[in-house]
Amino acid sequence: MPMLVDVSLLPTATTRGKIIVPANRIALVTGANQGMGRQVAEKLAADGVAVYVGSRDLARGKEVAAQIGAGASALQLDVTDTASVAAAADQIRTDAGRLDLLVNNAAISTTRTGPFAMVDRRALARVSTAPLDEMRSVWEVNVFGVLTVYQAMLPLLRESPHARIVNVTSALGSLTLAADPHSGLRSTFEPIYSASKTALNAVTLAMMIELEETDIKVNLVSPGFARTALVNFEGTESVEDAAREIVRVASLGPDGPTGTFTTWDGVPLPW
Repeated sequence: MPMLVDVSLLPTATTRGKIIVPANRIALVTGANQGMGRQVAEKLAADGVAVYVGSRDLARGKEVAAQIGAGASALQLDVTDTASVAAAADQIRTDAGRLDLLVNNAAISTTRTGPFAMVDRRALARVSTAPLDEMRSVWEVNVFGVLTVYQAMLPLLRESPHARIVNVTSALGSLTLAADPHSGLRSTFEPIYSASKTALNAVTLAMMIELEETDIKVNLVSPGFARTALVNFEGTESVEDAAREIVRVASLGPDGPTGTFTTWDGVPLPW
């Protein structure tokens, strides 16, 4: 099985049984074969982190990992497939024996394919007309997928001396902002994508509470409105700018804060 890093180059690496434990940090970024996830994986790798590029399509993951270069390794990972997630966890355990950083980035906004303007997506996502099958599919990725990955990777995170989980959400999921008549985000709140992020926020809060007596840190980040496929490339920020808070929080050391919920420019967000 391919090793994540060349341990011969790491004189401080140690062994646990027959497993080689690399000395540098080990990260998994889900949905890392494009967009925000790819940007985060690339930045982490550039900072010396050994990064698993989680990708539902392994071939695409390998292509991106090769483009990122040293420190990146493709990992087949479909967050909606429990067998795929379990296999990914087994691979990381075999390769490295632990996980230091988990970035739950994989998400979808619709199941529709091809160009589909955001205004049309929102029109079809009204509570009175939202297709329930599409809602279930989006929630399967954005909510249950994150929970599935969390449960599978938690034993590996517990093996780390200072682990961190970063869940990527959206300000659209803030109930406080949606309930505020003066908020510009109020009119965009709908039950498919927005509410899936509300549910993700709630799941993340539950993670924070579960792990608050441990050394595992949990953070929630709403990236910028980036020009990615998730929003039909209608975003207003570059992927580099939009992803910077994810990278910053993911790069925090063991003394960095836990339990935070921040925007792409580092401003605290209301739940």
